[in-house]
Amino acid sequence: MLKRSDNTEFDLPNSSENVSKTAIIIGAGFGGLAAAMRLGAKGYKVVVFDKMNSLGGRGSSINLKGYRFDLGPTIVTLPNMFRSLWNYCGRDFDKDVELKSLDPFYKIKFPDNSEFSASNDTYQMKKQVKEFSPSDLAGYEKFMRESKIRYDIAFSEDKSIGRVSMHKLWDTLKVLPLFGLLRADRSVYQMAAARVKDSRLRFALSFHPLFVGGDPFNVTSMWGLVSHIEKVFGVHCAIGGFSAIAKAMGKIILEQGGEIYLNSEVKEITYVDNKVTGVKLKDNRNVKADIVISNSDPAYTYNELLKKKIKKRWTEKKLKNKKWSMGLFVWHFGTKNTKNMWSDVGHHTILHGPRYAGHVKDIFINGVLSEDMSLYVHRPSVTDPTCAPDNCDTFYVLSCVPHLGHSNSINWEDEKEKYLKKVAKFLDSRLLPGFQKKIVESYIMTPNEFGKNYLSPMGTGFSIEPRMFQSAWFRPHNISEEVDGLYLVGAGTHPGPGVPGVIASAEIIAKQIQDGKLNQNQNKKLHEKIDVG
Repeated sequence: MLKRSDNTEFDLPNSSENVSKTAIIIGAGFGGLAAAMRLGAKGYKVVVFDKMNSLGGRGSSINLKGYRFDLGPTIVTLPNMFRSLWNYCGRDFDKDVELKSLDPFYKIKFPDNSEFSASNDTYQMKKQVKEFSPSDLAGYEKFMRESKIRYDIAFSEDKSIGRVSMHKLWDTLKVLPLFGLLRADRSVYQMAAARVKDSRLRFALSFHPLFVGGDPFNVTSMWGLVSHIEKVFGVHCAIGGFSAIAKAMGKIILEQGGEIYLNSEVKEITYVDNKVTGVKLKDNRNVKADIVISNSDPAYTYNELLKKKIKKRWTEKKLKNKKWSMGLFVWHFGTKNTKNMWSDVGHHTILHGPRYAGHVKDIFINGVLSEDMSLYVHRPSVTDPTCAPDNCDTFYVLSCVPHLGHSNSINWEDEKEKYLKKVAKFLDSRLLPGFQKKIVESYIMTPNEFGKNYLSPMGTGFSIEPRMFQSAWFRPHNISEEVDGLYLVGAGTHPGPGVPGVIASAEIIAKQIQDGKLNQNQNKKLHEKIDVG
């Protein structure tokens, strides 16, 4: 473990011929943990600092009297990304984490009481499309073919554009003709609307960007790839939640010889002559390092952790003028003696409200709290028995709301209880009749908590929105141009939000960073070890 040599500094090994270079990771979210694992496998002495008291960042959890509330991501959509990460470290993901496939993936309930259940059963999916709108079947099939093309280009291989650094403008310019052919300038909704006419099918094929903080009417149609990902790779639940995955990642980091410090907030990234030297903690202790990887939001990294630095590109004004993802109102609650209640409510349900385009515009553009709503309802206890006591349930109800940066910013201290009542009324009438009488534990998060807990600018749920000209080179880069030796991972940098993108950001920087062992023989042995399995 690190030991303090005096009141102001930690002792870390100095770079020499037979020791590792040092890498500091700011933040133990999934981008930071994945970066720590990859750099540990490359021979670095890795030190992770996080302000929270548990691993996982947004993917952490809290436990209240036997109920586990998963605070962030709820599904694993590209398990191969985790398996690749584990394999890079000479490990087997499936020995450390248990996944269960969901079928159906989720159910969408529309205001007219019709339902759409998503699965990777091609026959059932086509059957549902025909029941909704027979004339839309050919358009649906074409949409799925276009979804596959987008996935193949963006994410299928380790040299795809979503898995390589895009910090050079030319790397983005040379793919623009391809983006033009794919009509990446269109939104996901426009992509769906061009293929199907039924409004319910348009929603079912285009709502996915909302779960990575994007406005379906404005984010690039490249995000249409999600439908193909679901079909081919399925949708999975991790037993123990994402916090179980985070704990497994932390264990590997420690076994590699890395260090993890929770309840330890970084105050500043230090540098000399434009070269990173380490970090300063909130208590003013200094920790030296050869490189620094920030899993903090890019705006927080540049505006706060590099506050004194004059920026070449990512100025406070430029970051403020970006289009940002929405905020989230999340209600976690545990119910007692309900295992046999609401039998038609599965692992994931989406309650579609009376409006789509108008509601999304209120959230992202107008910045107002609508009277109506759509809700995402997560009931993990139907699949994962570890999240609730026997015969009990854990629920997670999410409503998309405006972030705190709008001119008419919502005062959540005043609105929290009023909005909670609206959510409860909607939930009771559409999905869970009588549920409030069964609640025994409850925990609420608003944009205020996202700002405080995760240092998220304006309380956003997913950092910068993944629009066309806020992607690739136009997004904060994985390799910082502001300070040498600084790298960025996480939702706000390339390739973008969502767990697969966050994991990919760590893969990207690992490709750019040289091995940490200075002795060539040590490097050779290290990589022989990595290649096993």
